[in-house]
Amino acid sequence: MKAFQDYYPEHLAHCYGCGRLNEHGYRITTFWEGDESVTRFAPSSFHTAVPGFVYGGLLASLIDCHSTGTAAAAMYRSEKREMDSLPSFRFVTGSLQVSYLKPTPLGPKLVIRGRVKEIKGRKVIIESTVLVDGVATVRGEVVAIQMPDNFGT
Repeated sequence: MKAFQDYYPEHLAHCYGCGRLNEHGYRITTFWEGDESVTRFAPSSFHTAVPGFVYGGLLASLIDCHSTGTAAAAMYRSEKREMDSLPSFRFVTGSLQVSYLKPTPLGPKLVIRGRVKEIKGRKVIIESTVLVDGVATVRGEVVAIQMPDNFGT
């Protein structure tokens, strides 16, 4: 099964968080699990804030990229279209709000779960939660805005 990010055209596949063509990036992959989107990510030792805990900037960027990918997939789903159909949907972040609920331990795999709160015109609002062993450590909301067709070309 292809991840949402596998459908990004080459000229839009270089993002540090979700671009499959960025050899130095996170290269996250996101899939549907029912009505939720899911990304799994294993932080490396250099993603440390203080010993034993994940850097908050990484967590915010994971929520950001997970959510914009979810926004694209949600728009396709709302129109009952395949993700490789044209015109393509790609989203950028209009706003990102992150709440750190508790320290996120470094070591276990992170699971990011997203759900669509609203689709309205070119805007999709996604709520995403980072979980470690089933415990929510970070919650974020992204207002994702559909890119104009000529963006990034």
